Amino acid sequence: MTGTGHASMRIDTSAGSILCDPWVNPAYFASWFPFPDNSQLDWEQLGDVDYLYVSHLHRDHFDAKHLRRFVSKKATVLLPEYPTSQLEDELRDLGFTSFLRTVSDEVHELDGGLKIMIQALISPTDGPIGDSSLWVEHDGVRVLNQNDARPTDLVRFTELGHVHAHMLQFSGAIWYPMVYELPQSAKTAFGKQKRDRQYDRTWRYIDDLKPSHVFPIAGPPCFLDEELWHLNDIFGDEGNIFPDQADFLREYAKVGGTNGVVLLPGSVSTLTADGCTTTHPVDDVDDFFANKAEHLKAYRDRELVTIQREKASWSHPEIDVLAGMKARIDPLLEESVRLAQGVGGPVRFDLTTPFEEGGEIIESILIDFPGKEVRIAADEKVRYRFKTERRLVEHLLFIDEGDWVNSLFLSCRFTAARIGQYNEFVYAFFKCLSEERLQYAEGWYESQRPDAEDITMGGWTFQRRCPHLKADLTRFGIVEGDTLTCQLHGWKFNLASGKCLTSVGHEIRSEKAS
Repeated sequence: MTGTGHASMRIDTSAGSILCDPWVNPAYFASWFPFPDNSQLDWEQLGDVDYLYVSHLHRDHFDAKHLRRFVSKKATVLLPEYPTSQLEDELRDLGFTSFLRTVSDEVHELDGGLKIMIQALISPTDGPIGDSSLWVEHDGVRVLNQNDARPTDLVRFTELGHVHAHMLQFSGAIWYPMVYELPQSAKTAFGKQKRDRQYDRTWRYIDDLKPSHVFPIAGPPCFLDEELWHLNDIFGDEGNIFPDQADFLREYAKVGGTNGVVLLPGSVSTLTADGCTTTHPVDDVDDFFANKAEHLKAYRDRELVTIQREKASWSHPEIDVLAGMKARIDPLLEESVRLAQGVGGPVRFDLTTPFEEGGEIIESILIDFPGKEVRIAADEKVRYRFKTERRLVEHLLFIDEGDWVNSLFLSCRFTAARIGQYNEFVYAFFKCLSEERLQYAEGWYESQRPDAEDITMGGWTFQRRCPHLKADLTRFGIVEGDTLTCQLHGWKFNLASGKCLTSVGHEIRSEKAS
């Protein structure tokens, strides 16, 4: 297994090679870069593979520019079983023609005895309408590339035999809490809670699988634009949600973990059923991370022109933003039932001059979910408000972007304020700015039904499956007093009332145990 950066790796066996999630070019409005820098690898050689696996369409996994240029079009794409065809469509547009359409949770045997299985997650909140994990077996050696997927359990993988290498996410990949207009002390407290939850979730997955070796992957990104430099975990901030692999090893050791393996870009791990040996492109991995700030500064200097070029491409003053948003969003509001009801009120976008020029508000646009229209904002009270540069929205409209989460929100190039709890329907809607996606999300939410099975824990009886994404609460649930926390995503519920404390809706069925 050759480390190729972030969630990417190349898996080589005598029966064939698989390249997973190659990401090199900056993502999300040039906000995210792979760390460490992987641009100097021999991508001509690395891209000459038998199989390609792209786990999902997030831009730090699906790098269209890199896939088009460097990955052999003779490669067979191992395609997750997703409800929409967008991943396949976009790969075909890049020149790929050979696809193995897998069946989720079903083992497929390829040439030479190479076996693979892809587990696809398909709720509207999984990635950009879908996320997946890849299991590989050859000659009795098994690898699970979980990347940043969050299955409710790993039972299906354990059924297939002992896993020798487990690759999984440990670091953050979101904009919360950094973008919220909160006092710094609150951001730090919320960030520390999230960082702790990230690690707790990782330990649970590792404990479920009990692999021979654990590889921390799928993060962290790094932030090389001066406006976002503070998001790098180099300032000793306990509320930073982007810890690196060295921090993972330290925290893993605290819970007894001794089998962690770091893959830098260019590291090579040779895995057998009996052990794992790893070589690195640097003399001392610990020293490399100890000098992380210096590496980032040099990386920033190398990418300065790239960032400037990206920023120069965003402005499209010829675009009427109000008219463009109405044309894209009004028809979807008219069709939306469950998502519109879930949002439940208007959402405002305050559009500004470039932040480096002062960030003055020049236009405010309201998405009126109850009224089913996009219009100029007046003085309405809103529960969600986003402030971002007008040129970013101009660019989204210019490129006809149908997923603003997988572009604007993950860029962290905005600020946000809300009244009350987190509302998942807001972000689900902005993932679904296309007919196909909206109809899928509407149907998925409509199909959800209350869970009939109950469990008893901590003096309370409640439904076994989390109302959020059906996680098994016998594994992920923690009861403290009358509060239940689902550790998979950190959602909380008041068991006395059944009310969700984390988001609108999602009540839980619960009562005091007799």
